[in-house]
Amino acid sequence: MKPTLFVLAAGMGSRYGGLKQLDGLGPSGETIMDYSIYDAIRGGFGKVVFVIRHMFEKDFQEKILKKYEGVIPVELVFQELDYLPAGFSVPEGRVKPWGTNHAVLMGKDVIKEPFAIINADDFYGRDSFAVIARYLSGLDGKKNDYCMVGYRVGNTLSESGSVSRGICETNARGELTTVVERTQIERRDGQVMYKDGETWVAVDENTPVSMNMWGFTPDYFKYSEDYFIDFLRENAGNIKAEYFIPLLVNHLITNGIATVKVLDTTSHWFGVTYAEDRPSVVAKIRALVDAGEYPEKLF
Repeated sequence: MKPTLFVLAAGMGSRYGGLKQLDGLGPSGETIMDYSIYDAIRGGFGKVVFVIRHMFEKDFQEKILKKYEGVIPVELVFQELDYLPAGFSVPEGRVKPWGTNHAVLMGKDVIKEPFAIINADDFYGRDSFAVIARYLSGLDGKKNDYCMVGYRVGNTLSESGSVSRGICETNARGELTTVVERTQIERRDGQVMYKDGETWVAVDENTPVSMNMWGFTPDYFKYSEDYFIDFLRENAGNIKAEYFIPLLVNHLITNGIATVKVLDTTSHWFGVTYAEDRPSVVAKIRALVDAGEYPEKLF
């Protein structure tokens, strides 16, 4: 059975100032997502599931989904603030979404095979999709055996401001031992640094980071549901707390429930975190098309 690609596209692109998932950056108006789906198809994925907000379903259907008809099966699921377990309600003043692992939970009824998760607005590169598809293809019927694609932190920064990354540590078997979401990483005086409280901490250029390209089997949904209840109990009073994927992954690793293989890739990541990043991303895509990596028109 071919793995499924699960695309997290519910974010409204607050820093970028618009619906960046629908921004045409390729030579024929392709979005970053289009390149991910093109790479996923040639890498061996068999279906795509998008998680979006109801408010931009119409735009999404017209501008995104139509082009994949007859190319690959697609499904839509929705993430909203009030999609919570029984007994819980949205705290007063909460406007921020519940985070990436809440978005993942929305796929539980439509994904029954090994699946990879990606962000809609990140350009992951051809090799990363081939690498993760290969690993996931060997997981049919297995449980608690997960993976992620690790990028070198120095290759994932924005020239326009700080970025969020999951900083990873691995053991001798190449398995993840911890991943900590750092929400402010940037190059300062030539060094890669992240902010921890009020302190800036330097990290090596080649430190593996998570770019939210994870591989799971369907048992991950049950863990996600159970741990979300614990998360809500603990964070009832914190209207900005987010249920990140690394939060649950850490819990599963620390408690010996699951292992996560860190997969190496030759791909270079890039993305549009800020509006100022746009020209550089357009130029990078153009260069890949000129080099023959992608056709002038994808679909």
